[in-house]
Amino acid sequence: MKTYKIYLAGEFVETTETLEVCNPYSKEIFAQTYLAGEEIINKAILAGLEAEKEMKQLNSLQKYEILMQISNDILGDKKRLAAVLSKESGKPMRYALGEIARAAQTFLVAAEESKRLPKEYLSLDWTAAGQGKEGLVKYFPIGLIAGIAPFNFPLNLAVHKIAPAIAAGNPIILKPARSTPLSVLELAKIIDKTDLPKGAISILPTDRVAGNILITDNRIKMLTFTGSPEVGWEMKKNAGKKKITLELGGNAGVIITETANFENALAKTLIGSFAYSGQVCIHVQRIFVQHSVFENFVENFIAKVKQLKVGDPLESSTDISVMIDEDNASRVESWVNEAKAGGAKVLCGGNRKDGFYEPTVLTNTKSEMKVCSLEIFGPVVTLEPFSDFNKAIDEINHSVYGLQAGVFTNKISEMDYAFDNLEVGGVVINDVPTFRVDHMPYGGVKNSGFGREGLKYAIHEMMEPRLLVKSV
Repeated sequence: MKTYKIYLAGEFVETTETLEVCNPYSKEIFAQTYLAGEEIINKAILAGLEAEKEMKQLNSLQKYEILMQISNDILGDKKRLAAVLSKESGKPMRYALGEIARAAQTFLVAAEESKRLPKEYLSLDWTAAGQGKEGLVKYFPIGLIAGIAPFNFPLNLAVHKIAPAIAAGNPIILKPARSTPLSVLELAKIIDKTDLPKGAISILPTDRVAGNILITDNRIKMLTFTGSPEVGWEMKKNAGKKKITLELGGNAGVIITETANFENALAKTLIGSFAYSGQVCIHVQRIFVQHSVFENFVENFIAKVKQLKVGDPLESSTDISVMIDEDNASRVESWVNEAKAGGAKVLCGGNRKDGFYEPTVLTNTKSEMKVCSLEIFGPVVTLEPFSDFNKAIDEINHSVYGLQAGVFTNKISEMDYAFDNLEVGGVVINDVPTFRVDHMPYGGVKNSGFGREGLKYAIHEMMEPRLLVKSV
Protein backbone atom coordinates (compact mmCIF):
# COMPACT_ATOMS: atom_id res chain seq x y z
CA MET A 1 0.00 0.00 0.00
CA LYS A 2 1.44 3.33 -1.12
CA THR A 3 1.77 6.16 1.39
CA TYR A 4 1.46 9.82 0.37
CA LYS A 5 2.81 12.59 2.54
CA ILE A 6 0.82 15.80 2.61
CA TYR A 7 2.25 19.07 1.26
CA LEU A 8 2.82 21.79 3.84
CA ALA A 9 4.27 25.04 2.49
CA GLY A 10 6.80 23.37 0.21
CA GLU A 11 7.57 20.37 2.44
CA PHE A 12 6.15 16.85 2.39
CA VAL A 13 5.18 15.91 5.94
CA GLU A 14 3.49 13.21 7.99
CA THR A 15 1.05 13.67 10.87
CA THR A 16 -0.21 11.44 13.64
CA GLU A 17 -3.54 10.78 11.91
CA THR A 18 -3.69 8.64 8.77
CA LEU A 19 -6.34 8.67 6.05
CA GLU A 20 -7.00 5.48 4.10
CA VAL A 21 -8.02 5.76 0.45
CA CYS A 22 -10.41 3.13 -0.91
CA ASN A 23 -11.00 2.08 -4.51
CA PRO A 24 -14.81 2.41 -4.85
CA TYR A 25 -14.94 -0.40 -7.42
CA SER A 26 -12.81 -3.09 -5.77
CA LYS A 27 -13.39 -1.80 -2.20
CA GLU A 28 -9.63 -2.27 -1.70
CA ILE A 29 -7.75 0.17 0.50
CA PHE A 30 -4.86 0.79 -1.85
CA ALA A 31 -3.17 3.90 -0.43
CA GLN A 32 -2.97 6.07 2.62
CA THR A 33 -2.11 9.64 3.40
CA TYR A 34 -2.40 11.93 6.43
CA LEU A 35 -4.86 14.42 7.85
CA ALA A 36 -3.76 17.90 8.78
CA GLY A 37 -4.92 19.10 12.20
CA GLU A 38 -5.25 22.63 13.53
CA GLU A 39 -1.50 22.98 14.16
CA ILE A 40 -0.63 22.08 10.56
CA ILE A 41 -3.31 24.39 9.19
CA ASN A 42 -1.95 27.25 11.26
CA LYS A 43 1.58 26.59 9.97
CA ALA A 44 0.25 26.66 6.41
CA ILE A 45 -1.48 29.98 7.04
CA LEU A 46 1.64 31.55 8.55
CA ALA A 47 3.78 30.26 5.66
CA GLY A 48 1.22 31.52 3.13
CA LEU A 49 1.23 34.98 4.70
CA GLU A 50 5.04 34.98 4.57
CA ALA A 51 4.88 34.06 0.87
CA GLU A 52 2.45 36.85 -0.08
CA LYS A 53 5.19 39.39 -0.79
CA GLU A 54 7.30 36.99 -2.88
CA MET A 55 4.27 35.87 -4.86
CA LYS A 56 3.27 39.46 -5.52
CA GLN A 57 6.76 40.22 -6.84
CA LEU A 58 6.80 37.36 -9.37
CA ASN A 59 6.82 38.87 -12.84
CA SER A 60 4.73 37.62 -15.74
CA LEU A 61 7.55 35.61 -17.27
CA GLN A 62 8.29 33.81 -14.00
CA LYS A 63 4.64 32.90 -13.49
CA TYR A 64 4.28 31.84 -17.11
CA GLU A 65 7.28 29.52 -16.91
CA ILE A 66 6.12 27.96 -13.63
CA LEU A 67 2.62 27.34 -14.93
CA MET A 68 3.89 25.92 -18.23
CA GLN A 69 6.29 23.61 -16.42
CA ILE A 70 3.40 22.21 -14.37
CA SER A 71 1.24 21.80 -17.48
CA ASN A 72 3.96 19.96 -19.39
CA ASP A 73 4.82 17.70 -16.44
CA ILE A 74 1.17 16.69 -16.06
CA LEU A 75 0.97 15.73 -19.73
CA GLY A 76 4.26 13.85 -19.49
CA ASP A 77 2.81 11.56 -16.81
CA LYS A 78 -0.76 11.45 -18.09
CA LYS A 79 -1.41 7.69 -18.04
CA ARG A 80 -0.08 7.09 -14.53
CA LEU A 81 -1.92 10.10 -13.13
CA ALA A 82 -5.14 8.94 -14.79
CA ALA A 83 -4.78 5.51 -13.19
CA VAL A 84 -4.38 7.09 -9.75
CA LEU A 85 -7.42 9.29 -10.35
CA SER A 86 -9.48 6.35 -11.59
CA LYS A 87 -8.60 4.19 -8.60
CA GLU A 88 -9.46 6.80 -6.00
CA SER A 89 -12.67 8.06 -7.62
CA GLY A 90 -14.08 5.11 -9.59
CA LYS A 91 -14.02 7.29 -12.71
CA PRO A 92 -13.76 5.26 -15.96
CA MET A 93 -10.33 5.62 -17.56
CA ARG A 94 -11.62 7.39 -20.66
CA TYR A 95 -12.92 10.18 -18.44
CA ALA A 96 -9.91 10.07 -16.10
CA LEU A 97 -7.57 10.60 -19.05
CA GLY A 98 -9.76 13.48 -20.18
CA GLU A 99 -9.55 15.08 -16.75
CA ILE A 100 -5.75 14.86 -16.70
CA ALA A 101 -5.60 16.50 -20.13
CA ARG A 102 -7.97 19.22 -18.95
CA ALA A 103 -5.85 19.88 -15.85
CA ALA A 104 -2.81 20.39 -18.08
CA GLN A 105 -4.87 22.70 -20.32
CA THR A 106 -6.05 24.67 -17.29
CA PHE A 107 -2.45 25.38 -16.29
CA LEU A 108 -1.61 26.26 -19.90
CA VAL A 109 -4.45 28.79 -20.10
CA ALA A 110 -3.45 30.20 -16.71
CA ALA A 111 0.09 30.62 -18.06
CA GLU A 112 -1.24 32.62 -21.00
CA GLU A 113 -3.54 34.72 -18.82
CA SER A 114 -0.64 35.53 -16.46
CA LYS A 115 0.77 37.63 -19.32
CA ARG A 116 -2.32 39.82 -19.60
CA LEU A 117 -3.45 40.67 -16.09
CA PRO A 118 -6.10 43.41 -16.08
CA LYS A 119 -5.38 47.11 -15.97
CA GLU A 120 -7.15 50.14 -17.38
CA TYR A 121 -6.30 53.73 -18.30
CA LEU A 122 -9.00 56.27 -17.43
CA SER A 123 -9.44 59.71 -18.92
CA LEU A 124 -10.60 61.85 -16.00
CA ASP A 125 -11.15 65.17 -17.81
CA TRP A 126 -14.81 64.49 -18.55
CA THR A 127 -15.66 67.11 -15.92
CA ALA A 128 -14.02 70.37 -14.94
CA ALA A 129 -12.73 68.82 -11.71
CA GLY A 130 -10.80 66.24 -13.72
CA GLN A 131 -8.89 68.68 -15.90
CA GLY A 132 -5.16 67.93 -15.90
CA LYS A 133 -5.61 64.50 -14.31
CA GLU A 134 -5.49 60.91 -15.56
CA GLY A 135 -6.28 57.61 -13.89
CA LEU A 136 -4.80 54.13 -13.92
CA VAL A 137 -6.64 51.11 -12.50
CA LYS A 138 -4.27 48.28 -11.69
CA TYR A 139 -5.19 44.94 -10.14
CA PHE A 140 -3.19 43.53 -7.24
CA PRO A 141 -3.13 40.01 -5.72
CA ILE A 142 -5.75 39.68 -2.99
CA GLY A 143 -3.44 37.63 -0.72
CA LEU A 144 -3.70 34.20 0.89
CA ILE A 145 -6.50 32.06 -0.57
CA ALA A 146 -8.18 28.92 0.75
CA GLY A 147 -9.51 26.47 -1.83
CA ILE A 148 -11.80 23.51 -1.14
CA ALA A 149 -12.25 20.96 -3.93
CA PRO A 150 -14.80 18.11 -4.40
CA PHE A 151 -14.39 14.41 -5.17
CA ASN A 152 -15.96 14.28 -8.62
CA PHE A 153 -13.18 16.08 -10.51
CA PRO A 154 -10.50 15.66 -7.87
CA LEU A 155 -7.67 17.08 -9.96
CA ASN A 156 -9.11 19.57 -12.41
CA LEU A 157 -11.46 21.32 -9.98
CA ALA A 158 -8.54 21.70 -7.56
CA VAL A 159 -6.45 23.05 -10.44
CA HIS A 160 -9.19 25.62 -11.15
CA LYS A 161 -8.28 27.11 -7.79
CA ILE A 162 -4.50 26.58 -7.76
CA ALA A 163 -3.67 27.72 -11.32
CA PRO A 164 -5.46 31.10 -11.22
CA ALA A 165 -4.08 31.75 -7.73
CA ILE A 166 -0.54 31.36 -9.08
CA ALA A 167 -1.31 33.47 -12.16
CA ALA A 168 -2.74 36.24 -9.99
CA GLY A 169 0.24 36.10 -7.63
CA ASN A 170 -1.48 34.64 -4.57
CA PRO A 171 -0.45 31.85 -2.19
CA ILE A 172 -3.12 29.17 -1.69
CA ILE A 173 -3.99 26.39 0.76
CA LEU A 174 -5.96 23.66 -1.02
CA LYS A 175 -8.12 21.14 0.84
CA PRO A 176 -9.01 18.14 -1.36
CA ALA A 177 -11.95 15.84 -0.71
CA ARG A 178 -11.10 13.19 1.86
CA SER A 179 -12.23 10.38 -0.46
CA THR A 180 -10.01 11.57 -3.37
CA PRO A 181 -6.85 13.30 -2.09
CA LEU A 182 -4.23 11.46 -4.14
CA SER A 183 -4.48 13.19 -7.52
CA VAL A 184 -3.78 16.57 -5.94
CA LEU A 185 -0.95 15.16 -3.82
CA GLU A 186 0.54 13.83 -7.06
CA LEU A 187 0.19 17.38 -8.39
CA ALA A 188 2.07 18.62 -5.30
CA LYS A 189 5.10 16.57 -6.40
CA ILE A 190 5.01 18.35 -9.76
CA ILE A 191 4.55 21.79 -8.21
CA ASP A 192 7.41 21.13 -5.80
CA LYS A 193 9.86 20.97 -8.72
CA THR A 194 9.09 24.53 -9.79
CA ASP A 195 10.56 27.82 -8.59
CA LEU A 196 7.45 28.83 -6.66
CA PRO A 197 8.31 30.39 -3.29
CA LYS A 198 8.11 28.01 -0.34
CA GLY A 199 4.81 28.58 1.39
CA ALA A 200 3.02 29.51 -1.81
CA ILE A 201 1.18 26.19 -2.01
CA SER A 202 -0.08 23.82 0.66
CA ILE A 203 -2.22 20.78 -0.15
CA LEU A 204 -3.76 19.43 3.02
CA PRO A 205 -6.50 16.85 3.52
CA THR A 206 -8.22 17.68 6.82
CA ASP A 207 -11.12 16.68 8.99
CA ARG A 208 -14.16 18.96 9.15
CA VAL A 209 -13.08 20.69 12.38
CA ALA A 210 -9.56 21.59 11.20
CA GLY A 211 -10.80 22.44 7.72
CA ASN A 212 -13.27 24.92 9.18
CA ILE A 213 -10.31 27.17 10.05
CA LEU A 214 -9.92 27.84 6.32
CA ILE A 215 -13.44 29.27 6.32
CA THR A 216 -13.40 31.32 9.51
CA ASP A 217 -9.81 32.55 9.87
CA ASN A 218 -9.63 36.27 9.03
CA ARG A 219 -6.00 36.01 7.92
CA ILE A 220 -7.25 34.27 4.78
CA LYS A 221 -8.40 36.86 2.24
CA MET A 222 -10.54 34.66 -0.02
CA LEU A 223 -12.34 31.31 0.00
CA THR A 224 -13.11 29.43 -3.21
CA PHE A 225 -15.30 26.34 -2.78
CA THR A 226 -16.79 23.74 -5.08
CA GLY A 227 -19.36 21.39 -3.57
CA SER A 228 -22.95 21.11 -2.41
CA PRO A 229 -25.23 24.16 -2.00
CA GLU A 230 -26.03 23.27 1.60
CA VAL A 231 -22.35 23.33 2.59
CA GLY A 232 -21.44 26.27 0.36
CA TRP A 233 -24.06 28.71 1.61
CA GLU A 234 -23.27 27.78 5.21
CA MET A 235 -19.61 28.55 4.49
CA LYS A 236 -20.58 31.94 3.11
CA LYS A 237 -22.38 32.74 6.36
CA ASN A 238 -19.28 31.83 8.39
CA ALA A 239 -16.59 33.30 6.12
CA GLY A 240 -16.58 36.74 7.71
CA LYS A 241 -15.27 39.56 5.53
CA LYS A 242 -13.25 37.41 3.16
CA LYS A 243 -14.08 37.34 -0.53
CA ILE A 244 -15.83 34.15 -1.63
CA THR A 245 -16.52 32.17 -4.80
CA LEU A 246 -19.00 29.29 -4.68
CA GLU A 247 -19.40 26.71 -7.44
CA LEU A 248 -22.37 24.63 -6.32
CA GLY A 249 -24.91 22.20 -7.69
CA GLY A 250 -27.49 21.95 -10.42
CA ASN A 251 -30.25 19.85 -11.97
CA ALA A 252 -29.46 20.81 -15.53
CA GLY A 253 -32.20 20.83 -18.12
CA VAL A 254 -32.08 20.10 -21.86
CA ILE A 255 -34.65 21.00 -24.50
CA ILE A 256 -34.76 19.03 -27.77
CA THR A 257 -36.96 20.50 -30.51
CA GLU A 258 -38.27 18.89 -33.69
CA THR A 259 -35.84 20.99 -35.76
CA ALA A 260 -32.76 19.65 -33.96
CA ASN A 261 -30.23 17.28 -35.47
CA PHE A 262 -31.74 14.10 -33.99
CA GLU A 263 -28.58 11.95 -33.96
CA ASN A 264 -26.47 14.73 -32.48
CA ALA A 265 -28.99 15.32 -29.70
CA LEU A 266 -29.20 11.61 -28.99
CA ALA A 267 -25.44 11.08 -28.79
CA LYS A 268 -24.74 14.20 -26.72
CA THR A 269 -27.53 13.65 -24.18
CA LEU A 270 -26.45 10.04 -23.64
CA ILE A 271 -22.95 11.15 -22.59
CA GLY A 272 -24.25 14.14 -20.66
CA SER A 273 -26.64 11.95 -18.72
CA PHE A 274 -24.35 9.11 -17.69
CA ALA A 275 -20.68 10.17 -17.84
CA TYR A 276 -19.09 9.33 -14.49
CA SER A 277 -22.43 7.94 -13.28
CA GLY A 278 -23.97 11.40 -13.39
CA GLN A 279 -21.69 12.66 -10.61
CA VAL A 280 -21.17 15.96 -12.40
CA CYS A 281 -22.79 19.24 -11.33
CA ILE A 282 -23.77 19.98 -14.95
CA HIS A 283 -24.97 16.40 -15.50
CA VAL A 284 -28.03 16.21 -17.75
CA GLN A 285 -30.88 15.54 -15.33
CA ARG A 286 -34.08 16.78 -16.99
CA ILE A 287 -34.72 16.32 -20.73
CA PHE A 288 -37.72 17.94 -22.42
CA VAL A 289 -38.43 16.66 -25.95
CA GLN A 290 -40.90 18.20 -28.40
CA HIS A 291 -44.00 16.06 -28.58
CA SER A 292 -43.71 15.28 -32.31
CA VAL A 293 -40.33 13.53 -31.85
CA PHE A 294 -40.75 12.35 -28.25
CA GLU A 295 -41.60 8.69 -28.83
CA ASN A 296 -38.85 8.24 -31.41
CA PHE A 297 -36.32 9.89 -29.10
CA VAL A 298 -37.35 7.74 -26.12
CA GLU A 299 -37.06 4.53 -28.12
CA ASN A 300 -33.59 5.34 -29.46
CA PHE A 301 -32.32 6.82 -26.19
CA ILE A 302 -33.32 3.74 -24.16
CA ALA A 303 -31.67 1.45 -26.74
CA LYS A 304 -28.41 3.37 -26.41
CA VAL A 305 -28.55 3.43 -22.61
CA LYS A 306 -28.84 -0.36 -22.60
CA GLN A 307 -25.68 -0.58 -24.74
CA LEU A 308 -23.50 1.23 -22.19
CA LYS A 309 -20.73 -1.02 -20.96
CA VAL A 310 -20.65 -1.48 -17.21
CA GLY A 311 -17.43 -2.60 -15.53
CA ASP A 312 -14.06 -1.89 -13.98
CA PRO A 313 -13.21 1.81 -14.33
CA LEU A 314 -9.58 0.90 -15.10
CA GLU A 315 -10.66 -0.81 -18.35
CA SER A 316 -10.60 1.56 -21.30
CA SER A 317 -13.87 0.22 -22.74
CA THR A 318 -15.93 0.87 -19.59
CA ASP A 319 -18.65 3.51 -19.99
CA ILE A 320 -20.14 3.46 -16.51
CA SER A 321 -19.03 2.07 -13.17
CA VAL A 322 -19.65 2.47 -9.47
CA MET A 323 -20.58 5.66 -7.69
CA ILE A 324 -18.17 7.22 -5.20
CA ASP A 325 -19.65 5.19 -2.31
CA GLU A 326 -22.59 3.02 -1.31
CA ASP A 327 -24.27 5.79 0.69
CA ASN A 328 -24.70 7.91 -2.42
CA ALA A 329 -25.94 4.93 -4.44
CA SER A 330 -28.49 4.22 -1.69
CA ARG A 331 -29.62 7.84 -1.73
CA VAL A 332 -30.20 7.70 -5.50
CA GLU A 333 -32.12 4.45 -5.06
CA SER A 334 -34.39 6.01 -2.44
CA TRP A 335 -35.14 9.05 -4.64
CA VAL A 336 -36.05 6.85 -7.61
CA ASN A 337 -38.23 4.61 -5.43
CA GLU A 338 -39.98 7.69 -4.07
CA ALA A 339 -40.63 8.91 -7.63
CA LYS A 340 -42.02 5.49 -8.60
CA ALA A 341 -44.36 5.57 -5.61
CA GLY A 342 -45.55 8.99 -6.81
CA GLY A 343 -46.44 7.71 -10.28
CA ALA A 344 -43.18 7.99 -12.23
CA LYS A 345 -42.46 5.26 -14.74
CA VAL A 346 -39.04 3.56 -15.02
CA LEU A 347 -38.17 3.14 -18.68
CA CYS A 348 -34.89 1.38 -17.90
CA GLY A 349 -32.61 0.75 -14.94
CA GLY A 350 -33.79 1.45 -11.43
CA ASN A 351 -31.72 -1.14 -9.60
CA ARG A 352 -28.77 -0.94 -7.22
CA LYS A 353 -26.08 -3.43 -6.24
CA ASP A 354 -23.77 -2.15 -3.50
CA GLY A 355 -22.19 1.07 -4.82
CA PHE A 356 -23.38 0.56 -8.41
CA TYR A 357 -26.63 2.10 -9.59
CA GLU A 358 -27.92 1.23 -13.04
CA PRO A 359 -28.26 3.94 -15.69
CA THR A 360 -31.88 4.91 -15.15
CA VAL A 361 -34.44 6.78 -17.25
CA LEU A 362 -37.75 7.99 -15.80
CA THR A 363 -40.87 9.55 -17.29
CA ASN A 364 -44.26 10.71 -15.99
CA THR A 365 -42.41 12.64 -13.31
CA LYS A 366 -43.67 15.69 -11.42
CA SER A 367 -41.59 18.81 -10.88
CA GLU A 368 -41.79 18.51 -7.08
CA MET A 369 -40.20 15.02 -7.07
CA LYS A 370 -36.64 14.96 -5.77
CA VAL A 371 -35.43 13.42 -9.05
CA CYS A 372 -36.55 16.66 -10.72
CA SER A 373 -36.33 19.39 -8.07
CA LEU A 374 -33.03 18.50 -6.38
CA GLU A 375 -29.58 17.58 -7.66
CA ILE A 376 -29.56 13.80 -7.94
CA PHE A 377 -25.80 13.57 -8.66
CA GLY A 378 -26.25 10.06 -9.98
CA PRO A 379 -26.98 8.13 -13.21
CA VAL A 380 -30.65 9.13 -13.45
CA VAL A 381 -32.39 11.27 -16.06
CA THR A 382 -36.03 12.22 -16.63
CA LEU A 383 -37.64 12.40 -20.09
CA GLU A 384 -40.80 14.45 -20.62
CA PRO A 385 -42.62 15.75 -23.73
CA PHE A 386 -43.49 19.39 -24.44
CA SER A 387 -45.61 21.19 -27.04
CA ASP A 388 -44.79 24.86 -26.38
CA PHE A 389 -41.11 25.93 -26.50
CA ASN A 390 -41.64 28.88 -24.18
CA LYS A 391 -43.26 26.64 -21.58
CA ALA A 392 -40.32 24.24 -21.82
CA ILE A 393 -38.07 27.19 -20.95
CA ASP A 394 -40.34 27.85 -17.97
CA GLU A 395 -39.97 24.21 -16.87
CA ILE A 396 -36.19 24.50 -16.80
CA ASN A 397 -36.47 27.78 -14.88
CA HIS A 398 -38.82 26.13 -12.38
CA SER A 399 -35.86 25.16 -10.22
CA VAL A 400 -33.88 26.46 -7.28
CA TYR A 401 -30.76 25.90 -9.41
CA GLY A 402 -29.38 27.77 -12.42
CA LEU A 403 -25.99 26.49 -13.52
CA GLN A 404 -26.17 25.60 -17.24
CA ALA A 405 -28.80 24.46 -19.73
CA GLY A 406 -28.72 22.93 -23.20
CA VAL A 407 -31.02 23.64 -26.14
CA PHE A 408 -31.06 21.60 -29.35
CA THR A 409 -32.74 23.62 -32.09
CA ASN A 410 -32.06 24.97 -35.56
CA LYS A 411 -34.35 27.99 -35.18
CA ILE A 412 -32.46 31.22 -34.49
CA SER A 413 -35.56 32.66 -32.79
CA GLU A 414 -35.55 29.78 -30.28
CA MET A 415 -31.81 30.14 -29.68
CA ASP A 416 -32.28 33.85 -28.97
CA TYR A 417 -35.32 33.30 -26.74
CA ALA A 418 -33.48 30.62 -24.76
CA PHE A 419 -30.46 32.87 -24.20
CA ASP A 420 -32.63 35.81 -23.16
CA ASN A 421 -34.92 33.86 -20.84
CA LEU A 422 -33.12 30.89 -19.30
CA GLU A 423 -32.17 31.68 -15.69
CA VAL A 424 -28.75 30.03 -15.75
CA GLY A 425 -25.08 30.96 -15.86
CA GLY A 426 -24.54 29.35 -19.26
CA VAL A 427 -26.75 28.44 -22.25
CA VAL A 428 -25.32 25.82 -24.61
CA ILE A 429 -26.89 25.57 -28.06
CA ASN A 430 -26.94 22.20 -29.84
CA ASP A 431 -24.96 20.57 -27.06
CA VAL A 432 -25.57 19.48 -23.50
CA PRO A 433 -25.10 21.61 -20.37
CA THR A 434 -22.32 19.19 -19.44
CA PHE A 435 -20.14 21.02 -21.97
CA ARG A 436 -17.31 22.99 -20.39
CA VAL A 437 -13.96 24.16 -21.65
CA ASP A 438 -11.68 25.50 -19.01
CA HIS A 439 -11.19 29.09 -20.16
CA MET A 440 -14.88 29.98 -20.41
CA PRO A 441 -16.68 31.76 -17.56
CA TYR A 442 -18.31 29.10 -15.43
CA GLY A 443 -20.78 29.49 -12.60
CA GLY A 444 -24.44 29.82 -11.83
CA VAL A 445 -27.29 31.78 -10.32
CA LYS A 446 -29.82 31.02 -7.60
CA ASN A 447 -28.68 27.99 -5.55
CA SER A 448 -25.97 27.14 -8.07
CA GLY A 449 -23.33 29.54 -6.89
CA PHE A 450 -21.75 32.91 -6.42
CA GLY A 451 -19.01 34.34 -8.65
CA ARG A 452 -17.32 32.75 -11.65
CA GLU A 453 -14.47 30.38 -12.43
CA GLY A 454 -12.74 29.90 -15.78
CA LEU A 455 -9.16 31.13 -15.78
CA LYS A 456 -9.45 34.81 -16.70
CA TYR A 457 -12.58 35.19 -14.59
CA ALA A 458 -11.14 33.38 -11.59
CA ILE A 459 -7.95 35.45 -11.80
CA HIS A 460 -10.06 38.63 -11.70
CA GLU A 461 -11.92 37.28 -8.64
CA MET A 462 -8.54 36.71 -6.96
CA MET A 463 -7.31 40.29 -7.47
CA GLU A 464 -8.37 43.70 -6.16
CA PRO A 465 -8.44 46.90 -8.24
CA ARG A 466 -6.52 49.96 -7.06
CA LEU A 467 -6.87 53.39 -8.61
CA LEU A 468 -3.99 55.80 -9.22
CA VAL A 469 -4.99 59.43 -9.94
CA LYS A 470 -2.14 61.42 -11.42
CA SER A 471 -1.82 65.12 -12.24
CA VAL A 472 -0.23 65.70 -15.66
